[in-house]
Amino acid sequence: MASTISDLRLVTGALGFTGRHIAERLLARGLRVRTLTGHPQRPHPFGDLVEVFPFRWDDPPALAESLRGVEALYNTYWIRFPRGTLTFEGAVENSRRLFQAAREAGVRRVVHLSIANPSLDSPLPYYRGKAEVEQALIASGLEYAILRPTVLFGDEGLLINNIAWLLRRFPIFVVPGSGDYRLQPVYVGDLAERAVQLGEALASPPAPLLAGEGSEARPPASPPAPLPRRADAASGEG
Repeated sequence: MASTISDLRLVTGALGFTGRHIAERLLARGLRVRTLTGHPQRPHPFGDLVEVFPFRWDDPPALAESLRGVEALYNTYWIRFPRGTLTFEGAVENSRRLFQAAREAGVRRVVHLSIANPSLDSPLPYYRGKAEVEQALIASGLEYAILRPTVLFGDEGLLINNIAWLLRRFPIFVVPGSGDYRLQPVYVGDLAERAVQLGEALASPPAPLLAGEGSEARPPASPPAPLPRRADAASGEG
């Protein structure tokens, strides 16, 4: 007997930069959307179309309950930099709690946004933490897809828009190092579309898929198209 597929999706950080684009595309498909966020009171354009729940890292049963009935989890959760009680180590542990809660709640698939070239051996805690989160997802037993974008740009992106602001206003721009490295930014809308394509491929048999630079693809029954505007550099926004 075939199992019923729920029309509920959860996007962590749907009120933020990347998550908002993912939520918009899910809503356009006629799906219900819920979000977990650290800023549940933040104004947003979705109105009543998106259910808003706070992260409950300190209450695993409540975290699992917020994922109950969800078919696919789109995970954009991470921190840009340590601040106060926020640390990369804490973000890794929170991610483990999230995947465990998803498993307990019966979530079927996780689409996780990582970064280009994460490494457990990286001297940079940002990249090392990203690699640790990937390993936690792989070990979770959940069906998953991992996207590894480089620098994102779009209407509310910080890094590229700040660079553009500097270029418009100053006569010189400093390029670190030799300048002969390659960098191809990814449009946030392309990344969101790719994430939704992977997350909604729910009819395929469980199989991990790594999409992005430096990955080895293990595709489901119908291999998806290449990630749009895939970049080659190990830089990115979380």
